[in-house]
Amino acid sequence: MTARVKICGVTKAEDALACLEMGADALGFNFYPKSPRHLDLETARDLCAKLPPFGLRVGVFVDSEFEEIMEAVKTVRLDTVQLHGNEPPEIAEDLLESGLRVWKAIRVENMESLIPYEDYPCDALVLDAFDPKTPGGTGKPFDWRILSQWKAPRPWILSGGLNPDNVTEALENLTPSGVDVASGVESAPGKKDPDMVRAFIQNAKRELALV
Repeated sequence: MTARVKICGVTKAEDALACLEMGADALGFNFYPKSPRHLDLETARDLCAKLPPFGLRVGVFVDSEFEEIMEAVKTVRLDTVQLHGNEPPEIAEDLLESGLRVWKAIRVENMESLIPYEDYPCDALVLDAFDPKTPGGTGKPFDWRILSQWKAPRPWILSGGLNPDNVTEALENLTPSGVDVASGVESAPGKKDPDMVRAFIQNAKRELALV
C-alpha cells in the first residue's frame, strides 16, 4: 500500500519545504479565520509559490461558500479541498465537478457520527476528534475502538491527536489510507518542529507500508 502522510496547518514556506523533503505527501493550508494556523490568501499564495511541483496542496475550509473556496483554489492553486464544517453535499458536488479532489472531515463522537456521511460525495473521508467548541485541531485523539465495526464506504484518513509516539499504535490497529497531523508535530501553533515531523513521517510510512 502506498503510504500517505499529510502535514496540516503549515504557515511557513521553510516548514512546507522541509515537510516535503522529509517525505510528506500532502500539505494542509488552513483558511478557517478562527484557527491559530489561519492563512490569508496573499500569504498562502506567496508561500505556495516557493514550493516544488509535487505534493498535494490541501485547502482546509469550515462552512465556506463555494465562491469563497474557488477563489482560494485559483489564488493558491490548490488541488484538494478539505471540508471541515457542516457543508451540504451540493457544495462538494460542485467542487468535484470543477475538477477538484474533495475530502470530507467527520468529527467522530460515536458510530452514529459516521452514518450521515456514507453517501457523501467526496474522494476520501477524514476522521477527526469531536469537540463541541472547535471544528478541529484539538490535539486529542478520538476513541479508535469506535471504528472496530465500521466498514469504510471510501478511502479514509485518520486525524485527531496523532503524534510521533502514537501513530505507530494507531496504524497497528487501524487501516486508513493515510494519516493527518497538525499540532502533534509543532513546537507552537503553526510552527512545525523538524525532528517531530521527521519522526512522525518515518513511523507512519513504516507502518502504512505493512498494511
